[in-house]
Amino acid sequence: MTTLAPEHELTRDLIRCPSVTPAEGGALELIETFLKTLGFTCYRLPFGEGEARVQNLFAIRGNGGPHFGFAGHTDVVPPGAAEEWAHDPFSGAISKENIHGRGAVDMKGAIGAFLAAVAHRIETRPEATGQISLLITGDEEGDAINGTKPVLKWVKEKGLMADVFLVGEPTNPDKIGDMIKHGRRGSLSGTLEVEGRQGHVAYPHLADNPLPHLMRMLAPLAQGKIDEGNAHFGPSTAAITSIDTGNPARNVIPHKATAMFNIRYGSDHSADSLKSWLTRHFDETGGNYTISWHESASPFITSPGKLTDIVSAAVEKMTGHTPELSTSGGTSDARFIADYADVVEFGLVGQTMHQINEHASLSDITLLKNIYVEMLDRFFDAYRQSESA
Repeated sequence: MTTLAPEHELTRDLIRCPSVTPAEGGALELIETFLKTLGFTCYRLPFGEGEARVQNLFAIRGNGGPHFGFAGHTDVVPPGAAEEWAHDPFSGAISKENIHGRGAVDMKGAIGAFLAAVAHRIETRPEATGQISLLITGDEEGDAINGTKPVLKWVKEKGLMADVFLVGEPTNPDKIGDMIKHGRRGSLSGTLEVEGRQGHVAYPHLADNPLPHLMRMLAPLAQGKIDEGNAHFGPSTAAITSIDTGNPARNVIPHKATAMFNIRYGSDHSADSLKSWLTRHFDETGGNYTISWHESASPFITSPGKLTDIVSAAVEKMTGHTPELSTSGGTSDARFIADYADVVEFGLVGQTMHQINEHASLSDITLLKNIYVEMLDRFFDAYRQSESA
C-alpha cells in the first residue's frame, strides 16, 4: 500500500469524521491530538446551548514575536442522498489521484494542508521564533453565531490575537493560483409583505390586489445590479428569491403577497443605507406593507499591502501564476476576523464544494501545503528583516 503524504492522511481522516453542522464528529479531537504532538497549547471553546451548542478549537504555539493565524472550519453541509455518491461521503476514499467525500474541498483539504505545513515548519526550522495559532470552528456552515465570532472575542480578551490571518476557504475557480480573496461583499436580506383585500377576479374594483403593489415595490431589485462597483468591489447585486400569496385558487384575488430578496453589496453601501433607500421607495410606491430585515454580513476589505504581497509571492513562486485579488463570491468567517486583524482567504479549487461527489485533487492539496509553508517562511522572514533594519 502506498504511504500517504501527511496532508493527504490528515484530509482523509478529517473527511471520515461526520461533522455536519453543528456536530463535532471527532474532527476537532483529531486536530487537537495532532497539534499537541507539535507542542501547541489547545483550548476547546464550546458556545451556545442545547442543540445549538458548538465545539470550537483554538491552538497556539510560541511566545512573543510575530504571530500568524490560520482559521477554518471542520463542519460541513449535509451530504444529501448518500446512494447518489460514487463513494461513501464520509469514507475519504482515494481514487484516480483524487480524495472524495463531504468537506474535501470545503474545507478539510485546506485544514489538512495547513496542519501539514505547520508541522513541516516546526520540524525543519525548530529554532524559529514567533507564534502560530489555529482557530477552528464547527459553525461556519450554520448560523455562525456560536463559532468564530465568540472565539475571536475570547482570543482578544486573553491577549492571544494573531497579527494576520489566512482562512483556507476554496477561493480558486479553476486551478490553484487563480485567486486570493482579500475582502467580501455584505449581505442583506428582506422579507416584504403587502396587505390587500381579497375578492373575486371578475370584480377587481371590489378588491385590492396586493401583487401590483408588490411588483412596483420590488422594481429596483428586479434589475439585478444596483451600482457599478468600485476599485475593490464589483457591482452590488440584488436577487428576488421568492414571491408567494398562499393562494391555491385561480379565481380569487389574494389578500396578501410576500416576497423575499437578498442584496450583496460593496463598500459604497451599508446595511442601514440600503434599508433607508428601499424604505423610502416602498413608502413612495404605496401599499400597506411590513418589512423585516436580516443582516448576515458587512463588506470588508484588506487593502493590498504586506499580507497580500506575502501570500501573492508565495502563490506565484509555487505555481508560476500571479493570483487575482478578488472580493467576489459569498460570505465567510473572514468577515468576523476583519474586525481584529488583516485577513485573506486562499484554498483549494471550489468547483465541487457542496456538491454530490465532492472531491479534491491530491496534487492540489500538496501544492496548497507547499504554498502555506512558503507563506509562513516569508511572513516570519519579513519580520526578522524589519527587526534588523
